[in-house]
Amino acid sequence: MWGISYWAVPIFSALVWLSMLIALLTTWTSQGSPHYSSMDPKQTIAYISDIGAQGLKPLFIAMSAVTVVSFDIAFILERYLRHTGKLARNTSIWQKVYSTLSIVFAIAGAAGLILLSIFDTVHHNRLHNGFLALFIGGYVISAVFICWEYQRLGIHFREHSVLRYSFWVKLTFILLEVALAIAFGVTQRQKQYNAAAVLEWVISFIYFFYVLSFFMDFMPAVRSKNHQSRETEMNMADQEAGMTARRGDGAVPLNGYSTNGNGYANGGVDGHTSTDAMHPGYEGHGKPVRGPAPLPSRNF
Repeated sequence: MWGISYWAVPIFSALVWLSMLIALLTTWTSQGSPHYSSMDPKQTIAYISDIGAQGLKPLFIAMSAVTVVSFDIAFILERYLRHTGKLARNTSIWQKVYSTLSIVFAIAGAAGLILLSIFDTVHHNRLHNGFLALFIGGYVISAVFICWEYQRLGIHFREHSVLRYSFWVKLTFILLEVALAIAFGVTQRQKQYNAAAVLEWVISFIYFFYVLSFFMDFMPAVRSKNHQSRETEMNMADQEAGMTARRGDGAVPLNGYSTNGNGYANGGVDGHTSTDAMHPGYEGHGKPVRGPAPLPSRNF
């Protein structure tokens, strides 16, 4: 059961995040794209935080927390599965260090998102921006370390193509998010708030695909579990066959006849015996063995 549910963790996390983004964006557009107090006078496109700081703040906090907590559980599960051998084991202490650091920075990124949703941009603008930087920076650095781990694993396990695919997906995430985060900071500083808002939404949707990419990392664990189950069934069948073979003549098959060493039933096929030597009282096809004729009686 656990083997089937490994991949559900990152999928659940990604879907919660996507649902939150859609809910915030839909709410803002359905209300006629209002101009919130936290927005610049010339700004016409709302930031995610602008919408989340309004009536949807409880939803923003709850869904942000669920997203990052479940996502960090995926990081911990990945470490556990490598440790137990359900995924390709780490081949050096440094790979374990990279994996551990990716978890640490993922937790830091999770704390950043939860705190920025609590300390909204309306009442705590400076803190909000600081936690936003922690959120983006934490997960980018976490991705760097997990890429580093997968790159080293891929050298030792070239037959595991999923490591190569996952490495390139996560490296693409790093490059895109760093480039977009720099662009976001520049547009913010230049007070191009509409462009910055668009970049924030793009960064958030790319984060959805990054979380979803962990789905492929857990697939080898599912295949490994199914393979072990098939092997277990085959081993049980072999053991049954071996026990039957060891019983020899004493084995009783389903047809009700016991078997001899030649593989024939003692009751015989078509009612005949299988081995004459084992039944000296019979010959050939189940016929009684005729002994020498009795001598005539001397009394007659």
